[in-house]
Amino acid sequence: MNEATEGAIWSSLPIPAILIDARDRIADMNPAAEDFMNNSAKWLLGQPVWDRLAVDAPLEGSLERARAQGTPLFVNDVDVGTGARPPLVASLHIAPVSGSPGWMVMLISPRELAGRMTQSHSVKSAAKSAIGMAEMLAHEIKNPLAGIAGAAQLLSMNLGKEDLELTDLIVAETRRIVKLLEQVEQFGNLSPPEKRAVNLHDVLDRARRSAQLGFGAHMKFVEDYDPSLPLAWGDPDQMLQVVLNLVKNASEAADPKAGGTIRLRTFYEHSFRLRRADGTGQVVPLQVEIVDDGPGLPPDIKGDIFDPFVSGKENGTGLGLALVSKIVSDHDGWIAVDSVPGQTRFRISLPRAPRDAKETD
Repeated sequence: MNEATEGAIWSSLPIPAILIDARDRIADMNPAAEDFMNNSAKWLLGQPVWDRLAVDAPLEGSLERARAQGTPLFVNDVDVGTGARPPLVASLHIAPVSGSPGWMVMLISPRELAGRMTQSHSVKSAAKSAIGMAEMLAHEIKNPLAGIAGAAQLLSMNLGKEDLELTDLIVAETRRIVKLLEQVEQFGNLSPPEKRAVNLHDVLDRARRSAQLGFGAHMKFVEDYDPSLPLAWGDPDQMLQVVLNLVKNASEAADPKAGGTIRLRTFYEHSFRLRRADGTGQVVPLQVEIVDDGPGLPPDIKGDIFDPFVSGKENGTGLGLALVSKIVSDHDGWIAVDSVPGQTRFRISLPRAPRDAKETD
Protein backbone atom coordinates (compact mmCIF):
# COMPACT_ATOMS: atom_id res chain seq x y z
CA MET A 1 0.00 0.00 0.00
CA ASN A 2 1.53 3.35 -1.06
CA GLU A 3 1.48 6.62 0.88
CA ALA A 4 -1.26 8.10 -1.32
CA THR A 5 -3.57 5.18 -0.57
CA GLU A 6 -2.79 5.35 3.15
CA GLY A 7 -3.51 9.07 3.12
CA ALA A 8 -6.81 8.54 1.34
CA ILE A 9 -7.87 5.92 3.90
CA TRP A 10 -6.89 8.23 6.77
CA SER A 11 -8.85 11.15 5.31
CA SER A 12 -11.93 9.06 4.56
CA LEU A 13 -12.32 7.55 8.02
CA PRO A 14 -15.87 8.50 9.11
CA ILE A 15 -14.95 8.88 12.80
CA PRO A 16 -12.41 11.20 14.45
CA ALA A 17 -8.87 9.77 14.46
CA ILE A 18 -5.94 11.43 16.27
CA LEU A 19 -2.28 10.43 16.06
CA ILE A 20 -0.51 10.92 19.41
CA ASP A 21 3.29 11.01 19.70
CA ALA A 22 5.35 9.55 22.55
CA ARG A 23 4.94 12.75 24.59
CA ASP A 24 1.13 12.80 24.25
CA ARG A 25 1.15 15.61 21.70
CA ILE A 26 -1.12 15.72 18.65
CA ALA A 27 0.95 14.60 15.66
CA ASP A 28 -1.83 14.34 13.09
CA MET A 29 -5.61 14.16 12.76
CA ASN A 30 -8.09 13.35 10.04
CA PRO A 31 -10.82 15.73 8.77
CA ALA A 32 -13.44 14.08 11.01
CA ALA A 33 -11.26 14.90 14.03
CA GLU A 34 -10.91 18.50 12.87
CA ASP A 35 -14.70 18.75 12.77
CA PHE A 36 -14.98 17.09 16.18
CA MET A 37 -12.36 19.40 17.73
CA ASN A 38 -13.81 22.41 15.89
CA ASN A 39 -10.29 23.45 14.92
CA SER A 40 -7.86 22.89 12.09
CA ALA A 41 -5.08 20.30 12.27
CA LYS A 42 -2.57 23.02 11.41
CA TRP A 43 -3.43 24.88 14.61
CA LEU A 44 -3.69 21.81 16.87
CA LEU A 45 -0.55 19.93 15.79
CA GLY A 46 2.05 19.81 18.56
CA GLN A 47 -0.39 20.65 21.33
CA PRO A 48 -0.84 18.27 24.30
CA VAL A 49 -3.80 16.09 23.46
CA TRP A 50 -5.23 16.14 26.98
CA ASP A 51 -5.23 19.95 26.92
CA ARG A 52 -7.54 19.86 23.91
CA LEU A 53 -9.58 16.78 24.75
CA ALA A 54 -11.45 16.23 28.03
CA VAL A 55 -12.28 12.61 28.84
CA ASP A 56 -14.30 11.73 31.93
CA ALA A 57 -12.06 8.78 32.83
CA PRO A 58 -8.55 8.34 34.34
CA LEU A 59 -6.79 7.59 31.05
CA GLU A 60 -3.19 8.63 31.59
CA GLY A 61 -2.13 5.59 33.62
CA SER A 62 -3.94 3.12 31.38
CA LEU A 63 -2.49 4.76 28.30
CA GLU A 64 1.05 4.53 29.62
CA ARG A 65 0.63 0.82 30.38
CA ALA A 66 -0.78 0.19 26.90
CA ARG A 67 2.09 2.16 25.40
CA ALA A 68 4.72 0.25 27.39
CA GLN A 69 3.19 -3.14 26.60
CA GLY A 70 2.38 -2.35 22.97
CA THR A 71 -1.28 -3.32 23.45
CA PRO A 72 -4.51 -1.59 22.47
CA LEU A 73 -6.72 0.20 24.97
CA PHE A 74 -10.53 0.28 24.81
CA VAL A 75 -12.64 2.68 26.85
CA ASN A 76 -16.40 2.45 26.36
CA ASP A 77 -19.16 4.98 27.00
CA VAL A 78 -17.30 7.94 28.50
CA ASP A 79 -18.01 11.65 28.19
CA VAL A 80 -15.66 13.24 25.68
CA GLY A 81 -15.56 17.02 25.32
CA THR A 82 -13.45 19.60 23.52
CA GLY A 83 -14.60 22.84 25.10
CA ALA A 84 -16.23 23.78 21.78
CA ARG A 85 -19.38 21.74 22.38
CA PRO A 86 -21.13 19.83 25.17
CA PRO A 87 -19.53 16.45 25.95
CA LEU A 88 -20.64 13.45 23.92
CA VAL A 89 -20.86 9.87 25.11
CA ALA A 90 -18.25 7.98 23.07
CA SER A 91 -16.00 4.94 22.99
CA LEU A 92 -12.24 5.35 22.61
CA HIS A 93 -10.03 2.84 20.79
CA ILE A 94 -6.33 3.56 21.29
CA ALA A 95 -3.72 1.36 19.60
CA PRO A 96 0.07 1.45 19.16
CA VAL A 97 1.47 2.56 15.80
CA SER A 98 3.68 -0.08 14.21
CA GLY A 99 7.26 1.11 13.63
CA SER A 100 6.88 4.24 15.78
CA PRO A 101 7.70 3.43 19.43
CA GLY A 102 5.47 5.27 21.89
CA TRP A 103 3.14 6.60 19.22
CA MET A 104 -0.56 5.79 19.49
CA VAL A 105 -3.59 6.31 17.28
CA MET A 106 -6.89 7.14 18.97
CA LEU A 107 -10.28 6.58 17.34
CA ILE A 108 -13.26 8.39 18.88
CA SER A 109 -16.62 6.69 18.23
CA PRO A 110 -19.58 8.74 19.45
CA ARG A 111 -22.27 6.37 20.59
CA GLU A 112 -24.67 5.79 17.71
CA LEU A 113 -28.21 6.80 18.23
CA ALA A 114 -29.55 3.31 18.71
CA GLY A 115 -33.13 3.21 19.80
CA ARG A 116 -33.97 6.62 18.40
CA MET A 117 -35.06 5.14 15.11
CA THR A 118 -37.22 2.79 17.12
CA GLN A 119 -38.92 5.89 18.46
CA SER A 120 -39.28 7.27 14.94
CA HIS A 121 -40.56 3.90 13.79
CA SER A 122 -43.20 3.93 16.51
CA VAL A 123 -44.23 7.42 15.46
CA LYS A 124 -44.61 6.22 11.87
CA SER A 125 -46.75 3.33 13.08
CA ALA A 126 -48.82 5.75 15.13
CA ALA A 127 -49.14 7.94 12.05
CA LYS A 128 -50.57 5.03 10.06
CA SER A 129 -53.07 4.41 12.85
CA ALA A 130 -53.94 8.10 12.88
CA ILE A 131 -54.59 8.01 9.12
CA GLY A 132 -57.15 5.24 9.51
CA MET A 133 -58.68 6.91 12.51
CA ALA A 134 -58.86 10.25 10.69
CA GLU A 135 -60.78 8.69 7.81
CA MET A 136 -63.23 7.07 10.19
CA LEU A 137 -63.67 10.22 12.28
CA ALA A 138 -64.09 12.46 9.25
CA HIS A 139 -66.97 10.39 7.87
CA GLU A 140 -68.61 9.21 11.07
CA ILE A 141 -68.25 12.15 13.44
CA LYS A 142 -67.71 15.47 11.62
CA ASN A 143 -71.06 15.47 9.84
CA PRO A 144 -73.12 14.65 12.97
CA LEU A 145 -71.18 17.29 14.88
CA ALA A 146 -72.13 19.89 12.31
CA GLY A 147 -75.76 18.85 12.77
CA ILE A 148 -75.47 19.14 16.55
CA ALA A 149 -73.95 22.61 16.30
CA GLY A 150 -76.63 23.71 13.86
CA ALA A 151 -79.41 22.40 16.08
CA ALA A 152 -77.95 24.18 19.11
CA GLN A 153 -77.82 27.45 17.20
CA LEU A 154 -81.48 27.06 16.16
CA LEU A 155 -82.50 26.36 19.76
CA SER A 156 -80.65 29.45 20.97
CA MET A 157 -83.01 31.72 19.03
CA ASN A 158 -85.83 31.07 21.49
CA LEU A 159 -83.94 30.69 24.77
CA GLY A 160 -83.30 32.97 27.69
CA LYS A 161 -79.88 34.19 28.79
CA GLU A 162 -79.19 31.32 31.23
CA ASP A 163 -80.08 28.64 28.69
CA LEU A 164 -78.07 30.43 25.99
CA GLU A 165 -74.94 29.67 27.97
CA LEU A 166 -75.64 25.95 27.51
CA THR A 167 -76.20 26.16 23.76
CA ASP A 168 -73.11 28.36 23.39
CA LEU A 169 -71.13 25.68 25.23
CA ILE A 170 -72.46 22.99 22.85
CA VAL A 171 -71.47 25.04 19.79
CA ALA A 172 -68.02 25.88 21.19
CA GLU A 173 -67.23 22.29 22.12
CA THR A 174 -68.39 20.86 18.79
CA ARG A 175 -66.22 23.38 16.97
CA ARG A 176 -63.26 22.41 19.15
CA ILE A 177 -63.76 18.73 18.31
CA VAL A 178 -64.06 19.50 14.59
CA LYS A 179 -60.80 21.45 14.77
CA LEU A 180 -59.15 18.47 16.47
CA LEU A 181 -60.39 16.16 13.71
CA GLU A 182 -59.00 18.51 11.07
CA GLN A 183 -55.61 18.43 12.79
CA VAL A 184 -55.72 14.63 12.85
CA GLU A 185 -56.45 14.69 9.11
CA GLN A 186 -53.51 17.02 8.54
CA PHE A 187 -51.27 14.67 10.53
CA GLY A 188 -52.39 11.66 8.50
CA ASN A 189 -52.45 13.27 5.06
CA LEU A 190 -49.04 14.95 5.06
CA SER A 191 -47.51 14.63 1.60
CA PRO A 192 -44.06 13.05 1.16
CA PRO A 193 -41.33 15.71 1.26
CA GLU A 194 -40.20 17.20 -2.05
CA LYS A 195 -36.51 17.17 -1.26
CA ARG A 196 -33.97 19.60 -2.63
CA ALA A 197 -30.98 21.56 -1.37
CA VAL A 198 -32.11 23.82 1.49
CA ASN A 199 -30.35 26.60 3.36
CA LEU A 200 -31.40 25.95 6.96
CA HIS A 201 -30.53 29.49 7.98
CA ASP A 202 -33.10 30.83 5.51
CA VAL A 203 -35.69 28.49 7.05
CA LEU A 204 -34.82 29.65 10.57
CA ASP A 205 -34.94 33.32 9.55
CA ARG A 206 -38.37 32.89 7.95
CA ALA A 207 -39.66 31.23 11.11
CA ARG A 208 -38.15 33.92 13.34
CA ARG A 209 -39.65 36.78 11.31
CA SER A 210 -43.06 35.13 11.29
CA ALA A 211 -42.92 34.55 15.05
CA GLN A 212 -41.83 38.10 15.84
CA LEU A 213 -44.81 39.48 13.95
CA GLY A 214 -47.29 37.25 15.77
CA PHE A 215 -47.22 34.62 18.48
CA GLY A 216 -43.58 35.28 19.46
CA ALA A 217 -43.71 39.06 19.64
CA HIS A 218 -43.02 38.91 23.39
CA MET A 219 -39.89 36.78 22.94
CA LYS A 220 -36.25 37.72 22.39
CA PHE A 221 -34.51 35.75 19.65
CA VAL A 222 -30.79 34.97 19.63
CA GLU A 223 -29.14 33.60 16.48
CA ASP A 224 -26.09 31.38 16.87
CA TYR A 225 -25.41 30.14 13.35
CA ASP A 226 -22.49 28.23 11.91
CA PRO A 227 -21.73 30.35 8.82
CA SER A 228 -20.12 27.41 7.01
CA LEU A 229 -23.07 25.03 7.50
CA PRO A 230 -23.65 23.04 4.28
CA LEU A 231 -27.02 22.82 2.58
CA ALA A 232 -29.54 20.31 3.92
CA TRP A 233 -31.51 17.82 1.83
CA GLY A 234 -35.20 18.31 2.46
CA ASP A 235 -38.47 20.07 1.78
CA PRO A 236 -38.14 23.77 2.78
CA ASP A 237 -41.86 24.20 3.46
CA GLN A 238 -42.01 21.17 5.73
CA MET A 239 -38.79 22.24 7.47
CA LEU A 240 -40.38 25.65 8.08
CA GLN A 241 -43.43 23.89 9.54
CA VAL A 242 -41.16 22.02 11.96
CA VAL A 243 -39.32 25.13 13.15
CA LEU A 244 -42.48 27.21 13.43
CA ASN A 245 -44.11 24.53 15.57
CA LEU A 246 -41.13 24.34 17.93
CA VAL A 247 -40.80 28.13 18.16
CA LYS A 248 -44.52 28.47 18.83
CA ASN A 249 -44.35 25.90 21.62
CA ALA A 250 -41.43 27.78 23.18
CA SER A 251 -43.31 31.10 22.91
CA GLU A 252 -46.47 29.68 24.46
CA ALA A 253 -44.49 28.18 27.36
CA ALA A 254 -43.12 31.60 28.35
CA ASP A 255 -44.85 34.14 30.56
CA PRO A 256 -46.83 36.38 28.15
CA LYS A 257 -45.84 39.49 30.13
CA ALA A 258 -42.26 38.71 31.06
CA GLY A 259 -41.43 36.97 27.79
CA GLY A 260 -38.31 34.89 27.41
CA THR A 261 -35.43 34.04 25.10
CA ILE A 262 -35.37 31.60 22.20
CA ARG A 263 -31.96 30.64 20.89
CA LEU A 264 -31.67 29.35 17.32
CA ARG A 265 -28.41 27.45 16.91
CA THR A 266 -26.82 25.52 14.06
CA PHE A 267 -23.59 23.54 13.90
CA TYR A 268 -21.97 20.68 12.00
CA GLU A 269 -21.11 17.38 13.61
CA HIS A 270 -19.35 15.11 11.14
CA SER A 271 -19.62 11.87 13.12
CA PHE A 272 -23.27 12.14 14.19
CA ARG A 273 -24.71 8.87 12.89
CA LEU A 274 -28.25 7.53 12.99
CA ARG A 275 -28.66 3.78 13.24
CA ARG A 276 -31.87 2.31 11.88
CA ALA A 277 -33.75 -0.66 13.24
CA ASP A 278 -32.54 -2.82 10.31
CA GLY A 279 -28.90 -2.23 11.27
CA THR A 280 -28.09 0.26 8.51
CA GLY A 281 -26.94 3.74 9.33
CA GLN A 282 -26.70 7.25 7.95
CA VAL A 283 -24.66 10.28 8.91
CA VAL A 284 -26.89 13.22 9.88
CA PRO A 285 -24.31 15.97 10.47
CA LEU A 286 -26.45 19.12 10.23
CA GLN A 287 -27.61 20.12 13.69
CA VAL A 288 -30.37 22.63 14.47
CA GLU A 289 -31.28 23.52 18.04
CA ILE A 290 -34.24 25.54 19.32
CA VAL A 291 -33.56 26.39 22.97
CA ASP A 292 -35.85 28.31 25.31
CA ASP A 293 -35.60 29.38 28.94
CA GLY A 294 -39.16 28.47 29.88
CA PRO A 295 -40.43 26.21 32.67
CA GLY A 296 -39.56 22.95 30.89
CA LEU A 297 -41.66 19.93 29.98
CA PRO A 298 -43.78 18.16 32.60
CA PRO A 299 -41.68 15.22 33.89
CA ASP A 300 -44.47 12.70 33.37
CA ILE A 301 -44.59 13.21 29.58
CA LYS A 302 -40.94 13.79 28.69
CA GLY A 303 -40.48 10.30 27.30
CA ASP A 304 -43.66 10.39 25.23
CA ILE A 305 -43.69 13.97 23.99
CA PHE A 306 -43.47 12.96 20.31
CA ASP A 307 -46.35 10.49 20.53
CA PRO A 308 -49.76 11.52 19.16
CA PHE A 309 -52.24 12.96 21.67
CA VAL A 310 -49.57 13.59 24.33
CA SER A 311 -49.53 17.27 25.32
CA GLY A 312 -48.18 19.40 28.13
CA LYS A 313 -50.62 22.22 27.36
CA GLU A 314 -54.11 22.61 28.74
CA ASN A 315 -56.57 21.71 25.99
CA GLY A 316 -53.65 20.79 23.73
CA THR A 317 -54.30 18.23 21.01
CA GLY A 318 -50.90 16.55 21.32
CA LEU A 319 -50.47 16.43 17.53
CA GLY A 320 -48.00 19.28 16.96
CA LEU A 321 -44.84 17.49 18.11
CA ALA A 322 -46.04 14.19 16.64
CA LEU A 323 -46.28 15.96 13.28
CA VAL A 324 -42.82 17.47 13.80
CA SER A 325 -41.37 14.04 14.55
CA LYS A 326 -43.06 12.52 11.50
CA ILE A 327 -41.68 15.23 9.19
CA VAL A 328 -38.14 14.85 10.56
CA SER A 329 -38.37 11.08 10.25
CA ASP A 330 -39.57 11.42 6.64
CA HIS A 331 -36.42 13.46 6.02
CA ASP A 332 -34.23 10.59 7.31
CA GLY A 333 -33.40 12.74 10.32
CA TRP A 334 -33.67 12.57 14.07
CA ILE A 335 -35.18 14.80 16.73
CA ALA A 336 -34.53 14.77 20.47
CA VAL A 337 -35.43 16.91 23.44
CA ASP A 338 -33.62 17.67 26.68
CA SER A 339 -35.70 19.61 29.18
CA VAL A 340 -35.18 20.87 32.72
CA PRO A 341 -36.78 23.85 34.44
CA GLY A 342 -35.24 26.93 32.85
CA GLN A 343 -34.08 25.27 29.63
CA THR A 344 -35.71 23.13 26.96
CA ARG A 345 -33.56 22.13 24.00
CA PHE A 346 -35.00 20.55 20.86
CA ARG A 347 -32.27 19.21 18.59
CA ILE A 348 -32.87 18.23 14.96
CA SER A 349 -30.24 16.25 13.04
CA LEU A 350 -30.51 16.18 9.25
CA PRO A 351 -28.55 14.80 6.29
CA ARG A 352 -26.65 17.21 4.07
CA ALA A 353 -27.50 17.73 0.41
CA PRO A 354 -25.49 15.85 -2.22
CA ARG A 355 -22.35 17.78 -3.09
CA ASP A 356 -23.54 18.46 -6.63
CA ALA A 357 -26.96 19.76 -5.51
CA LYS A 358 -27.65 23.46 -5.96
CA GLU A 359 -29.90 25.62 -3.83
CA THR A 360 -33.13 26.64 -5.53
CA ASP A 361 -35.61 29.36 -4.70
